[in-house]
Amino acid sequence: MDDEVMDARGSDMRTKTLRYRAPSLHAADMFAQTGLEQLQAIIDGRVPAPPISSHIGLHFVSVADGDVVLTALPDESLYNPIGSVHGGFAATLLDSACGCAVHTTLPTGVGYTTLDLKVSFLRPITTETGMVTAHGWVTRSGRRAAFAEADIRDADGRVLATASSTCLIMPTQ
Repeated sequence: MDDEVMDARGSDMRTKTLRYRAPSLHAADMFAQTGLEQLQAIIDGRVPAPPISSHIGLHFVSVADGDVVLTALPDESLYNPIGSVHGGFAATLLDSACGCAVHTTLPTGVGYTTLDLKVSFLRPITTETGMVTAHGWVTRSGRRAAFAEADIRDADGRVLATASSTCLIMPTQ
């Protein structure tokens, strides 16, 4: 590549610094609590948010039994080649909303993992969209599996994307 092209591309270079705390430092303490207590501890600032929060600007707003609300502010570092926020942002936010809704229902010493996630992208997300809100809720919870749904909405309440998920429930040890 010639210097002129490199200079032109480099002139608008931006950086994004991610800061997070090592999750392993709090893992033992977290699993001594119920899932709802764990997520409330994050909201209250008693334990740090998971590292993925730093990547997509995710913030926990509220948690209740089987229900969670999260927000995120998409920025241009999340753009794809066609000039909108990459679908992976919405998928990650929806997976977090579904998973965390399931998380709120767990007793101590029990964890989960996503088995499947079906996402429907309904409207584009750009930096002009502004803050988005993801709402996740459990539709059915069993001993070995839980089912959840979630949506992402803009500030005007328009639905941008939806998801349904199945989570495997399992002991953490």
